[in-house]
Amino acid sequence: MISLIPNAIHFLLTTFILNSPQPPEPSPSQLGLQFQLRHVHGVSNDSRILFSDIPPQSLTPSQLDQYTYTVKTRTIHTHRPSSFSAFTQARSRSRSVSSSPSELWSPPIPVPGPNTSDRETLLTLAKMTNNAYYSDPSSSNWYDLGPDWNVSYTYGWEPDSDGFRGHVFVSQDTKTVVLSIKGTSVPWIGGGPTMKKDKLNDNLLFSCCCARVGPTWSTVCGCYGGGGKCDEGCVEKALAEDSLFYPIGTNLYNNLSYMYPESNIWVIGHSLGGSLASLIGQTFGTPVVAFEAPAEKMASRRLHLPSAPSSDHITHVFNTADPIPMGTCTGVTSTCANAGYAMESRCHVGKLIRYDTVGKKGWSSNVRNHPIDVVINNLLNEDWEKEDLDKGVEGLGRGVPEPVDEEEDCDAQECMTWTYENETV
Repeated sequence: MISLIPNAIHFLLTTFILNSPQPPEPSPSQLGLQFQLRHVHGVSNDSRILFSDIPPQSLTPSQLDQYTYTVKTRTIHTHRPSSFSAFTQARSRSRSVSSSPSELWSPPIPVPGPNTSDRETLLTLAKMTNNAYYSDPSSSNWYDLGPDWNVSYTYGWEPDSDGFRGHVFVSQDTKTVVLSIKGTSVPWIGGGPTMKKDKLNDNLLFSCCCARVGPTWSTVCGCYGGGGKCDEGCVEKALAEDSLFYPIGTNLYNNLSYMYPESNIWVIGHSLGGSLASLIGQTFGTPVVAFEAPAEKMASRRLHLPSAPSSDHITHVFNTADPIPMGTCTGVTSTCANAGYAMESRCHVGKLIRYDTVGKKGWSSNVRNHPIDVVINNLLNEDWEKEDLDKGVEGLGRGVPEPVDEEEDCDAQECMTWTYENETV
């Protein structure tokens, strides 16, 4: 009988354990998504989308553990058009009727999006946007994301290539795809073969009237009417030309959705790439994170993009000491104008995560605060208001600034000195 006691105790313990409440399995958002670089994309001189496939690497379990790279998610409710064709038709109708038909949009759809309240997630996405500027991972400017990502393919980076570039990352379960879009290449940061077309797109998208900053400027379209007047219809027509990056971006997104029909697609980018990411996000209702992006609401209106019931799936991350997203790099004596850029837009679409580096850090407004490495090294390298977190001050310390809406009076402050007429039929 004595020898049976341990077995009885074992049975009772086993029964107790099996019937006891078990801790819940961690959700995907808690575990995060793991990504690999799968494609490099670019555009040829004849505007064809070019892809270079990057096969997944075979890693040992220890390597997988060493190079685990995660992005935390949260549920985002977004509205999506019934089809791209229906969206395009609504754009055409809105040129004569300023409205967005309610039947165009789906009811709110819950999708996994990046957790933009998590600093490490923003840091991860910022590094992904940075690497879109460089095709060669041996470059000193490439952020090391582990061997899954550091495969160099030069498709789209040939010396004679001039256009839309970036990287495509795919989660290990292939359920999430991240499209990263390169921003403007500028002379003082190495330039590059896309610099000319980048500048054209900047001056078309973000200027008040064809980059007419002063009497000595060569405009990018013939819409200036003299005396501070601008032909709005003419500007809209100029933005619709195929040389603009927006239609290339929508073509690329459609390619990706065909390649990954069951996947959720995110779009990210820096500077011009961030604004393009937002325009694509407005078109397809896909989650977007844009870093230090010039304000794109004016371009969205001129492109006649129908407005969804909500734009909360789009998040802009920028700092107040960067005059480009703040819309203050203006005037003939500004740094932007001296370099030939008319960055005059002020109003963004979506939520704003605005780092007040001027008021809280004492930074001065300067375009040197615009590059993505400033975001990575100086904004996201530690929690925002870290001193309050360390002190445990309730309600003050945050890892990331609170997302806010654009100011209601922003539109009234944009291009105030211009008078717009619609002379183009």
